[in-house]
Amino acid sequence: MAPKADWFRRLWLPGLAFKAVVIGGGYATGRELATFFMASGPRGGLLGMALAMTVWSVVCIVTFLFSVQTGSTDYRTFFRHLLGPFWPAFEITFIFAMIVILAVFAAAAGAIGHALFGWPMLAGSLMLIASITLFATFGNESVERLFKYVSFFLYATYGVFLVLSLTHFGGRISSAFGENALKAGWFAGGLSYAGYNVIGAVIILPVMRHLRSRKDAVVAGLLAGPLAMLPAILFFVSMTAFYPAIQTQVLPSDFMLKQLDIPLLRLIFQAMIFAALLESGTGQIHAINERIARTYEAGGRKTLSNRARLCNTVIILIGSVFAADRIGLVALIANGYRWLSFAVLAIFVLPLMTVGLWRVCRRPPLPASTLVSL
Repeated sequence: MAPKADWFRRLWLPGLAFKAVVIGGGYATGRELATFFMASGPRGGLLGMALAMTVWSVVCIVTFLFSVQTGSTDYRTFFRHLLGPFWPAFEITFIFAMIVILAVFAAAAGAIGHALFGWPMLAGSLMLIASITLFATFGNESVERLFKYVSFFLYATYGVFLVLSLTHFGGRISSAFGENALKAGWFAGGLSYAGYNVIGAVIILPVMRHLRSRKDAVVAGLLAGPLAMLPAILFFVSMTAFYPAIQTQVLPSDFMLKQLDIPLLRLIFQAMIFAALLESGTGQIHAINERIARTYEAGGRKTLSNRARLCNTVIILIGSVFAADRIGLVALIANGYRWLSFAVLAIFVLPLMTVGLWRVCRRPPLPASTLVSL
């Protein structure tokens, strides 16, 4: 592998992968940004985002170090080292989270297809499912290329969006930051948002196979927080032009696009949201495929075939959407997210920042040759 490509995969790819799994539909449309950050005002919102970004980087650093320490490139191996016999607790939590998130993504994709082209809601959902299946079927290389090229599209779209917002509403943005005092609640908002999404550090463990040292883990972890939060910051600054009214908008992105009144930009932005859903959903499916693959290989069998990955992906996607429909998507979102946040804190963050951090500091990592072969 060329040195430049190796450097990119070791240091930058983990952050791009982390961004991929946390961005989702709520982040991409601005709804989560309005909920967690805009309530604290423009300045308070940026402070909350800075806090969330810092938490993400810290957790990613320790997660990546623990991965290097234990040679863990899938969540099952990672939690067997971290939780011992209690590792299935994470798998149960993750499967529950995936059911909710994939069902929400499918519904969001259906809404995009309906809004842009007048398609039936099912058509957009099926297109997302087919796209996730396409990329997840062909394993690590396919998924990593998706993370890389969709990231370029996302950063470029948000960058253009900010430039246009400054051009059209620059005075309003400046006034929003100058006239509104710092409000309370930014710390709780930033911490809540960080905790809700930090599970992404575990989902992207398959890309840890590129890391060669503790230094790689630290640098990649430091970059992960800013890479994941940069699009949000660009979008948040644009949203402040319509503070505080934008807090009540169900889809802040659509509201902003109507104010700009540029039809081509609306089309591109909706395509970007679809791409965000695609990379987030693919990242979660890939995490399960890699968990199955490592178990498959541990049993003395050959590498998991593309046909098996295809079957796994289709079963997971259809099963998730069916389960969400049977249980009730609204009920899952209303009750599931809060439970999920507490579960991630108890099962992942607390053990990682205590037992995991102690082990990282006290024990030597596996040899570099072992890591490269994983």
